[in-house]
Amino acid sequence: MRFWTAPLLLLLSLAHSIEAQTPDSGTTALREIHADGMKTLSEPQIVTLSGLTPGAQVGKKDLQTGADQLLQTGLFAKVSYNFQTHPDGVSVTFHIEEAPRIPVYFDNVPWFSDAELAGAIRTKLPFFDGTLPEAGNVVEEAAAALQEFLTAHGMNVALEHQVLANPVADGSVQEFHIDGASLQIARIEFSDLALASSRVVQQHLSEIVGKPYSRVTIDLFLSEQIRPIYQQQGYLRANLGPPEVRLTSNPNQKLPGQIPVFVPVAAGPLFRWKSAEWKGNSVLNSYALTEMIGIKPGDPADGVAIEGAWDRIREEYARRGYLEAKVDPVVAYDDQAHGVSYAVAVQEGVQYHYNAMVVTGMSLAGERLIREAWRMKPGDIFDKTQFEQFLTTLQLHREAIFKELPAHYEEVGHWLQTDPQRGAVDVLLDFK
Repeated sequence: MRFWTAPLLLLLSLAHSIEAQTPDSGTTALREIHADGMKTLSEPQIVTLSGLTPGAQVGKKDLQTGADQLLQTGLFAKVSYNFQTHPDGVSVTFHIEEAPRIPVYFDNVPWFSDAELAGAIRTKLPFFDGTLPEAGNVVEEAAAALQEFLTAHGMNVALEHQVLANPVADGSVQEFHIDGASLQIARIEFSDLALASSRVVQQHLSEIVGKPYSRVTIDLFLSEQIRPIYQQQGYLRANLGPPEVRLTSNPNQKLPGQIPVFVPVAAGPLFRWKSAEWKGNSVLNSYALTEMIGIKPGDPADGVAIEGAWDRIREEYARRGYLEAKVDPVVAYDDQAHGVSYAVAVQEGVQYHYNAMVVTGMSLAGERLIREAWRMKPGDIFDKTQFEQFLTTLQLHREAIFKELPAHYEEVGHWLQTDPQRGAVDVLLDFK
């Protein structure tokens, strides 16, 4: 046996290495193929993806090609292999590390359900479980399977895919969409009749009705405009959607221009505020932090206000010079009493003091006026709120700083350069 190191393959901007042991020369029969390290895939699936076939004659190049082929699928972050020689041939074992995968999201294909589209992908990728890597051959195979499915149903359209931010959760999605579709959102109806009679909701609906049909657009609308209505009332677990398209025409015919959308809504129980338990705080005591939430025990747990409170607390720390303070709330639901409480871990970090300002892209006269308008002195506790107000003045009310002096710039680049060891921060301003 001889040890080989394969070339590095760049995939998703990551260098993945393949290490291999291969026969010295010539070919021999491939008696067995094994794999380890799998989490979601099986050994037979790994064998199929490698392109190697038991009983075939293989040499060094063939084993290397099999390892390369596994990496090119996009399903694996790392692949290495070793082999054992036998009198009647060779056995190979692939050692793999699966790559992260993201959910598949079908954006504007309203004629077919997600289950039907997922089934089309499984005709080429039997292991498909609703997720794909961000890139790689399997993504292209999934796209080809969907394209064939649409074509078989008489739809002469171009299907494309891209990685997008998940519109309903954290992370990203592998989004598939029809390019150039002329579909529009005809109307949106909700199972909750209270939404239909809400003037606020109807005003917001005008933002997307008549716009190009897109599930991304609809899901973002539900998340940003409808969900807060329930959150504010204490319905913290309201379930919106998924949105449904209720078409009755023949999917083999031309798509209608107007798409009606129905959104099932389950408000769930109304939760009431119980308490917040604080850990790690010393600059601000627990009573003061709880007061900043502004909700009394027994009141409906206003989810919008609660989320806003975490931001206010971070801002208060930043106002006191704690620029890197972290506030990490963990929610706990009492499903029987319909109460909600939070365990909040606080990492206050270093308190920073103002040290100096560096100005670039501005005339000497303009720089002098900037420094005159800046109120913090070296050694003062750095107030981030004051810094942000100063930036707003530079961007929107420059005459308050420069007075009669012409100041020609379109934007102000700004950075805070911190020195945790000294607890010092420099302000960097770049005028462009």
